[in-house]
Amino acid sequence: MTPDELRTALIGTWRLVSYEATGVEDGEVVRPYGEHPLGLIMYTPDGYMSAQITSSDRPLFAEQRQEYGSAEELADAARHYLAYTGTFRVPDGETVVHEVALCLYPNWMGDGQTRVARLDGQTLQLAPPAPLSVRGKPRMGVLTWERAAPR
Repeated sequence: MTPDELRTALIGTWRLVSYEATGVEDGEVVRPYGEHPLGLIMYTPDGYMSAQITSSDRPLFAEQRQEYGSAEELADAARHYLAYTGTFRVPDGETVVHEVALCLYPNWMGDGQTRVARLDGQTLQLAPPAPLSVRGKPRMGVLTWERAAPR
């Protein structure tokens, strides 16, 4: 696939199906956002992207407004949610780079997050090019997305 073909194929909205991280040394599989994670990733024709991922079973705050959340509620909510946005580029026919402008995790801001992209029909898999530390071990993470149908 050429870079232009991959870029064109990415355009649209994708719904998260699963996120699995497999241990490099022991093969142990963990699901950082649970068995049934929720998420959307969007790529626009003008080169912007946005990703949001969360656990499906996050507890509600005691109060109805976020500003009244306790330190524990706020920390737990952030621990189980990832959100970032920025631009994207496709340097080759296998890789997409998310240039992070805004992120819940501030360390990613101003950084490029590289992902190997594999497309199969209406399914998109995104994975880092090398293992990352997930729950204290080097793991290969794979996020599987399906093209979202308009509602």
